[in-house]
Amino acid sequence: MKQDWIGYKWLAREFGCEPVQPFPVTSQIGKRHATSTTDGNTTNSYLESARPKPTLSDHLAFALKREGVHLEFLARLFQVVPQTQIEEWINREPTGQYARRTGFLYEWLTGRHLDFPGVPVGNYVDAIVETDYVTRTEPINVPRWRVRNNLPGSREYCPTVRRTEPLRKLEDFALAPKLHELESEFGTDILLRSAVWLTVRESRASFQIEREESETDRIKRFASVLERRLGEGTDPLDSDFLSAIQGEILGTKALRLGPRRSPVFIGEFRFGTEVVHYVAPHYEQVPHMLAGLREFAECTVGRNALIRAAVLSFGFVFIHPMTDGNGRISRFLVNDRLRRDGAAPAPYILPISATITRTVANRAGYDRTLERYSKPLMERFSTACTFGALMVCEDGVRTNFQFSGYPEAQPFWAYPDLTSQCEYLGEVIQETLESEMRQEARWLRDLGLARARVKEFLEAPDPEVDRIIRSVQENRAISGKLLREYPQFEDSDLAASIIAAVLGND
Repeated sequence: MKQDWIGYKWLAREFGCEPVQPFPVTSQIGKRHATSTTDGNTTNSYLESARPKPTLSDHLAFALKREGVHLEFLARLFQVVPQTQIEEWINREPTGQYARRTGFLYEWLTGRHLDFPGVPVGNYVDAIVETDYVTRTEPINVPRWRVRNNLPGSREYCPTVRRTEPLRKLEDFALAPKLHELESEFGTDILLRSAVWLTVRESRASFQIEREESETDRIKRFASVLERRLGEGTDPLDSDFLSAIQGEILGTKALRLGPRRSPVFIGEFRFGTEVVHYVAPHYEQVPHMLAGLREFAECTVGRNALIRAAVLSFGFVFIHPMTDGNGRISRFLVNDRLRRDGAAPAPYILPISATITRTVANRAGYDRTLERYSKPLMERFSTACTFGALMVCEDGVRTNFQFSGYPEAQPFWAYPDLTSQCEYLGEVIQETLESEMRQEARWLRDLGLARARVKEFLEAPDPEVDRIIRSVQENRAISGKLLREYPQFEDSDLAASIIAAVLGND
């Protein structure tokens, strides 16, 4: 049955400007009121009496009221709709809140000035509804429209995060008290010792995410950056700071350093063919978009730290501003934001990468979260990806990749809906705190107890005692290898005492 769309879907078909990102809320006329949700997207059915008149103003007012603000779509709509239609509406209803919001959003998104004298009197209305979205902490009043600009970004880059039920629960999740609970349960010394090991684990797991885990020096470098650089300076997105962090992460043997000045895609070589999974925005747009991401960090101070960390991390990796190391820098930004916001004070580092890579299911969840953003782009623009003559770019990168869809795709990159990415990272952080860090603290506590018990029967340096403990835990006995290394264990009484000391907590 053909669906009878209203609101954004009607506008998209009427003006021929479908967005890349799907509408999270759509509306249709049906035989009864109903709501259905599939994969996080909601469709509402309304009775015939709710149908808007077949005009831009009526359907757009309905959409803003019932379906929220979809910045990418509005940016596309305002490029094709006759400007006079907007002007006629706002001059006809100069005090109407949806006309005013539309006028403000039109000028904000396009940079063009509407033929309108301004709203002389009346209450201010929010550009986006604060109960439905993560907003700017201190809105900016725009007298011309009597609108409070509470958009959390700039015209060049403004992410939206819908306050879904999972995110409302996440906003109630306080990270610092959970860390204090772990301290109370395991003691400050155990937590501090675990923080050192978790730093290394986070580094190793970060490389596993990128399928790189064999080179010890790389892992040590990233762990060192995490330990020394988190929370340093005033702006982690400053170009000089990013270049310095990139250089420390990649090391002196890095082939490419600095900001990206070349086209980039994420993909794989399969059956003799390049398969493109994601294309990053044109490098000329990157400085402006990075400035918008920085504005998000500055204007949302006081909002939930986990959500802020997710937007900065995923926003950074989708912009892909550096020649190399973007994935590791994006994961650095998670812990950096948590530390700056006081959610995870020094020296704690949340091993989120370890949680992501701990199981096949967890890793698949991370890939799905990236794909949720990238897949719609590639469904629209796969034919815009070509491989031609090899060229040398301004940053020295040699590539034969070409993308012809940059102008049309730009609103997708500039106005991403990062709700699902925030939901995902929130789940990962909670699992990290309640599982990974607890298990690590418990292991260290049990190791200390086992070490003390073993030393009642054996004099040895701590590293050797720890090796013996690990071997007994793995083999549930004194292995042949351990016996060859320590002939003292031929004494059956000593061997039995060591086994009992190690496995006493089992």
